[in-house]
Amino acid sequence: MSHPAGAVNGVTPPLFEAWTVDLWVAVPLGLAVVVYVRGWRRLHRRLPQRFGVGRLAAFVGGMVAIGAALESPLHSLGAQLLQAHMVQHLLLMMVAPPLLWLGAPLLPMLSGLPIRLLRRWMGALIAWPPVTRSCRWLVRLPVAWVVFVASTWFWHSPPLYERALAAESWHYAQHACFLATALLFWWPVVQPWPSRPVVPPWGIVLYLILADLQNTVLSAWLVFAERVIYPSYAAVSHPWGISALNDQAAAGAIMWVPGSVAFLIPVAWMVGQLLSPKGSQTIGLRHQPLVDGGVRRGSTHQGEAS
Repeated sequence: MSHPAGAVNGVTPPLFEAWTVDLWVAVPLGLAVVVYVRGWRRLHRRLPQRFGVGRLAAFVGGMVAIGAALESPLHSLGAQLLQAHMVQHLLLMMVAPPLLWLGAPLLPMLSGLPIRLLRRWMGALIAWPPVTRSCRWLVRLPVAWVVFVASTWFWHSPPLYERALAAESWHYAQHACFLATALLFWWPVVQPWPSRPVVPPWGIVLYLILADLQNTVLSAWLVFAERVIYPSYAAVSHPWGISALNDQAAAGAIMWVPGSVAFLIPVAWMVGQLLSPKGSQTIGLRHQPLVDGGVRRGSTHQGEAS
């Protein structure tokens, strides 16, 4: 009988059998994709240039990233390898949120909901002034930056990280907090509909560079530490003979390099646009607002920012 790749003496390594189906994760993700696709199809027929296949691919890709972080073998390996846990965090904080916002999900999600639910509940909730004011305040650059950075450092402190490893409820809370604060952080960078540019592009560049700097400090702390920071990883056996200290250094390198790339790619794009001859007209053109289901003609980036 043939064995899966990587099997030894007929025994399948945990890596290949650790796929999980947690209904508390799978059902909400599946419902969100169904609602989005339903709304996207309607909008694609009316506004194919604004809601193209790229929007759909970005949103579904973001959902796949969340599923990979929470349902794949990474979730099980995270209890044995800090570097696997760090890959989970990168997917939830650096990959999924910008992809979701690039899908411009707000209008497709609303369009995909049943009309009765939209009119009775969601419409009233979205129009409720405390909700709109709170959302606008949370995505302001200083607020979004502080909340994102505070969440990152808070949950990577040894007491909280150890608690998340020891209790599944705290682990879920950690991941939910990472995803929620990252969604706030990436909103002003991607600026999905119906957001408006509220700061100059150079402000976003500084915002991202400062986020990368704090990420570098946290990463360096893990890479250059001479002791194991999270005792739980010293108390478990590590696959492939990796020592706890080397695993910790690898986790820091994963946070450092791919994490910096996630911040610096939009920085490079924005700087390139700003330095191009038409830079002042290029940035933000893709964020022209939708009014009553159509494109407001003649809007410009400068008009949106005013």
